[in-house]
Amino acid sequence: MAQRTDLDLDLEERGRLLDEWVATRHQIAALEAKSYALLVERIRVHDADVSESPHHRDAIYRSMIAEYAAAGHIPKGSIEYAFTDARTLSRALPAVFASFAAGSITAHHVREIVRASEIVADAIRDGRVEAATMGLYEAAVLVVAEQDTASRTKPHARKVAARLVGQTVVETQRRAASERCITVRSVGDGLAALTAILPEWVAVAISDRLTQMARHIDRTREEREPILAPLDDASEDSLWLSDLSPEDPRYDSYFDAGVIAADGTFVTDPLAGLIDPMTDPTSPDIEHLSGDTRTFDQIRADLLSDLLLSTDPSEANGTGLRNISARIQVTVAASTLAGEDDRPAELDGHGPLDPDVARGLAGRCSGWSRLFLDATGLVTETDSYSPTEQMRRFLRARDEHCRFPGCRMPVHRCEIDHNHDHARGGRTRIDNLSHFCTTHHSLKHPDIDERHRWTARQAPDGSITWTSPLGRDYVDPPRRRVMFV
Repeated sequence: MAQRTDLDLDLEERGRLLDEWVATRHQIAALEAKSYALLVERIRVHDADVSESPHHRDAIYRSMIAEYAAAGHIPKGSIEYAFTDARTLSRALPAVFASFAAGSITAHHVREIVRASEIVADAIRDGRVEAATMGLYEAAVLVVAEQDTASRTKPHARKVAARLVGQTVVETQRRAASERCITVRSVGDGLAALTAILPEWVAVAISDRLTQMARHIDRTREEREPILAPLDDASEDSLWLSDLSPEDPRYDSYFDAGVIAADGTFVTDPLAGLIDPMTDPTSPDIEHLSGDTRTFDQIRADLLSDLLLSTDPSEANGTGLRNISARIQVTVAASTLAGEDDRPAELDGHGPLDPDVARGLAGRCSGWSRLFLDATGLVTETDSYSPTEQMRRFLRARDEHCRFPGCRMPVHRCEIDHNHDHARGGRTRIDNLSHFCTTHHSLKHPDIDERHRWTARQAPDGSITWTSPLGRDYVDPPRRRVMFV
């Protein structure tokens, strides 16, 4: 009988901890579902109270929310969302509620599913679709929700709802666009939250441009020259070198006394000849200017302020920023682009997009990728002639984001990886290429110890199977396009 090694015992312990953690997360989700069931019971009490005293409806509701917020130490808005979700689950989404109770999805999944279901519920109330449509919505959304993260469930749920309801998503987005607004709310300590309600494609583009600009500043921190404050002793009566001719006796005295050049002007340096900064950098008479120590989020916030207050970022934030433009990826049917129909386009990774907005963006776009879809909505190829560019376009269209399970990093911030290492014979083919963000790409780097190294392999259908150091497999299927027909 083979003797078990320390490595076997170590892997077994890691596996046990992982299994217990996953089981605990399922238990937490099931308990969350139980708390929602208790909220449903409380809603019944609330409705009975309202029936007895309809004129006090608002007071009854506010009192209920206040008590649960106080008892749970939870913000009022979060409690209101929880009651709304609980009501919707019990009345319209029983299959989602059952999955929640089984611990298969989390409260975050529920929040996104409930939000996306609103347009389906509106269409049912208005008689535009049948009541059974909500059941179809549940079934289609749970296919992804039970196998993926809440952040990935969100765009899928929105696309499913849009497909089932049809034109309603276009009408909803056009109506919602009129609700654009800006609000300011104090958060204390001299700070305030500036909230902008914008069309989603605009907000995504703004966030992307700020991120690109911040990355540029972060890369060029050390290349910028410090901005010096004006000299305190300068005045209108100050004598500058430009005021003197070379024949003036005072001209040479500037150089004899020691001078500092700054923007074409010269002033007397009282320390000239006394201190050599190269040999005495610690002298208290020398001012040392600190570099840019801002965090990435602080740079983004400062850039937003500069852009809004002065149109262009200030020179203190570096150069080259004006050449950075926002990037978004939109998929639109050719018939919609030609104006033959008004089917929703798709803001890739986020959800449906007003076709008028898509047509407007298309008119200013400098590049195109035509996509061919199979009957299931899976992208199969693009029409670019050049093989290398064709593969890039195909992968961008297929992947949308990093292909590690649950990761949402968009493709333009990812690297194209040979799943089977090229140095070890991996082919440069579509079925061996996919987008990984820097963080997840590094997990499979050959320099990492095998005890911590991951591997990734791709199936013919584009699914990526990641194998962890424990030997566990995690599958990330390719994103499927919702076809608006």
